[in-house]
Amino acid sequence: MFRTADNARFWDRIARKYASDPISDMGGYERTLERVRHYLRPGDRVLEFGCGTGTTALKLAPSVESLLATDISSEMIAIAREKAHSEGIGNVTFEVAAPESTDWPAESFDAVLGFNVLHLLEDSGRALGNIRHALKPGGLLLTKTPCLKDMNPVFRVVVPLMQMVGKAPHVDFLSAADLEKTLEKAGFEIVECAYHASSGRDARPFIVGRRP
Repeated sequence: MFRTADNARFWDRIARKYASDPISDMGGYERTLERVRHYLRPGDRVLEFGCGTGTTALKLAPSVESLLATDISSEMIAIAREKAHSEGIGNVTFEVAAPESTDWPAESFDAVLGFNVLHLLEDSGRALGNIRHALKPGGLLLTKTPCLKDMNPVFRVVVPLMQMVGKAPHVDFLSAADLEKTLEKAGFEIVECAYHASSGRDARPFIVGRRP
């Protein structure tokens, strides 16, 4: 079974290639960014977990007061810092952190972002508990997650084989319904569930949850 250190090493190893890969559905990505901006305010303090190489954090930074973007991969964070320096964006801080084990200050963020990451968490219950703790009352968790259970069944065979040879990290097979139940169990009220793909069947729901 993959543990946090194993997952971090996996993402460290592929970080530079990941950074150079183009976004497969730019139209869908832009629709998601537009919807996220709808929920953000200029004075917001925002947390992102699983930020990767920082692309999304840097695009959203102008919409908020400050953004703390985190990832378990030190190589991903190094690339994100390079991008921030190159683009001259000063209100984003990049840190190495795992949501399962990070104790952020209570009620310190107006919004928390998690894109393409909920299915990669080793302990989603603990991670979501930490995130809820860090959100202010009424704060929002904005997510977009690949739901492998809603995709081609071949993934259920291929992914475990890839994991056996170190070619894939920890992955949970979730459906959109599973995600909503997981968020509700963690104490979030579902505000929105939408799909933003430009074409074809979309198995990556955009889900917004509110901390009561």
